[in-house]
Amino acid sequence: MRAELVDAGIRDLTTAAEVDEVLAQPGTTLVVVNSVCGCAAGAARPGVIAALQKGPKPDRMVTVFAGVAHEATKRARQYMLPYPPSSPSIALFKDGELVHMIERHHIEGRPAVLIAANLAAAFEEHCQQHA
Repeated sequence: MRAELVDAGIRDLTTAAEVDEVLAQPGTTLVVVNSVCGCAAGAARPGVIAALQKGPKPDRMVTVFAGVAHEATKRARQYMLPYPPSSPSIALFKDGELVHMIERHHIEGRPAVLIAANLAAAFEEHCQQHA
């Protein structure tokens, strides 16, 4: 479950300090709150991976694993306020500011292709095109 995102080039964070460091950097950062649930496996992870296949991409892509990396997940969720904690969830930050959020209730029961389209539109709006 963790390897699926890591193999797609998404950095796995395990500490609060790592989350702070990544989100302090200028530019765009995708943060995926991963989980063991079926909607993470069937929609969230495949949707994220598909969204990264073409078009603009965030400058950085990271994941925290809910229920495993407690410290990193707690810190990432602090940055996602006022949204309540949900797993899985997907957030896009620009210059440390939350600009796009997909909560579990937006993922659950929806196909990966819709998650990918939602993220691709957010990338198009907020991320620079990389050559």
